[in-house]
Amino acid sequence: MPVPNTLAAQQPEMAEWRQTIHRTPELCYEERATSDYVAARLAEWGIEVHRGLGVTGLVGVLRNGASGRTIGLRADMDALPMSEETGLPYASAVPGKMHACGHDGHTAMLLGAARHLAETRNFDGTVHFIFQPAEEGGAGAKAMIEDGLLGRFPCDAVYGVHNDPNLELGQAAVVAGPVLAASDRVSLSITGRGGHAARPHQAVDPILVGAQMVVAMQAIVARRVDPLDSAVISLCQFHAGSASNVIPETAEIKGTVRTLRPETQAEMERLITATAEHVAAMNDAEVRVDYQRGYPPTVNHEAQTERAALAAARVIGEAGVIRKRPPNMGGEDFSFMLLERPGCFVKLGQRQGARGAVALHNPRYDFNDDLLPIGAGFFAALVEQELPRG
Repeated sequence: MPVPNTLAAQQPEMAEWRQTIHRTPELCYEERATSDYVAARLAEWGIEVHRGLGVTGLVGVLRNGASGRTIGLRADMDALPMSEETGLPYASAVPGKMHACGHDGHTAMLLGAARHLAETRNFDGTVHFIFQPAEEGGAGAKAMIEDGLLGRFPCDAVYGVHNDPNLELGQAAVVAGPVLAASDRVSLSITGRGGHAARPHQAVDPILVGAQMVVAMQAIVARRVDPLDSAVISLCQFHAGSASNVIPETAEIKGTVRTLRPETQAEMERLITATAEHVAAMNDAEVRVDYQRGYPPTVNHEAQTERAALAAARVIGEAGVIRKRPPNMGGEDFSFMLLERPGCFVKLGQRQGARGAVALHNPRYDFNDDLLPIGAGFFAALVEQELPRG
């Protein structure tokens, strides 16, 4: 089954939904206008709407037939705190906010699937359309779960998608096992002893101590992590001092840590803390390490990945389905849902030459609207496959 003709014909309308959401981007837990827009569309099509999960999240419920089978389909809704530079007619109208990751597209394609399924009713069971806030660092999936998402709206399995500018339109990466990394944050607050730049021997320079820590952290990855495993430490902020002739009292370093295995994640936390403390002690300085666990690794379940691959093949053809691909060290909070229920997170290609090829989180990024019927078709095919009639 390729993209259903009805969905292909509705591409312009889905693009209009997507571009409307794109014009008014909202950040983590601010997605009130987006949530209102989604709720209104679902209600038009006779789909139950339940709001207030994870602050601004909502769930649409569509039942058909007598089967007790259930499925959850998830789209994220939030934007990023950055300014758009596309110059497009529907560019962000909100200064400093932009849909630079395609969540507007994910929302529109799930809306397209919802309308299609409400009209065709070619399934037997219950579909939960999960519109999630705060994926970009706010752990909106976790917040919805803590608000009772999976208790109130049981799901035998959960599925999510993300656009991918590195894949061609008509390709889908449907890969079992780890596909995205755990994403943690670390902050090192160093206290030395301030003094005059001409008399460093009377001070304890926190900049020097911090520089030693930065170098030592990279040695953790190079020499303490199995070369066949994966870990990334990126220390992206280093703040210290206010004058060129003053050794400051304090310095602060901040960054992220990415890992694919829980065991490696725990070991990185231990080693980073121990390394910082040892370097500080060696220099008669003090350090406070604040290590915050973020998103866990995104690990696709084998059986559900195979089911997702079958559904994708029905829409784009078997040749377009990529079943083997190295993990990406980015993070994704759909991982919280995969810890609670079996499921799969799928990457859908959107590149068509230069169109749709700009990287995520880039001020010139734009979602390729030609992907909308493919994504909606995938969601619909998945429901019809997993909740068959008869």
